Amino acid sequence: MMIEIGESDNRQRTYYQAHYVAAFRSDAGASRLVLEAARARRFDLLLSVPLMLEYESVLTRPEHLAASGASREDVSAVLDELASVGKRVELLIRTRPMLLDPNDEMVLETAINGRADAIVTFNERDFRPAAARFRCSVVRPGKVILGLAEETE
Repeated sequence: MMIEIGESDNRQRTYYQAHYVAAFRSDAGASRLVLEAARARRFDLLLSVPLMLEYESVLTRPEHLAASGASREDVSAVLDELASVGKRVELLIRTRPMLLDPNDEMVLETAINGRADAIVTFNERDFRPAAARFRCSVVRPGKVILGLAEETE
């Protein structure tokens, strides 16, 4: 996920990465809370077409469907809802290869093209060096939830 503080408002712009699987598989935890905050439009969710296709591909794998108790139709409904609340990012700048995992490249490219301030992921080690080149921080889902809680106080 990526976060950007917008010039015109104080909402954070956010983009999901690996923790979306954790959010889908479990009702508890920071990943689910970040997903719910996105659905509630607590920040802007940045999405690109390749990223949505990757989400669909990963979330409909048999092991994730079994762990979540969801169907392919459930996955489609969740992704449709995310698409309705997210901000579509067109990928004009290509940066590949910058990361160890080629499947993570679309995450970085969506962050860069969406001018995000942060990528939210459990994979800090792989993203931090590349994201820093673009003045984009990398944070874990729990830190995002703490930040959102502080905003409401």
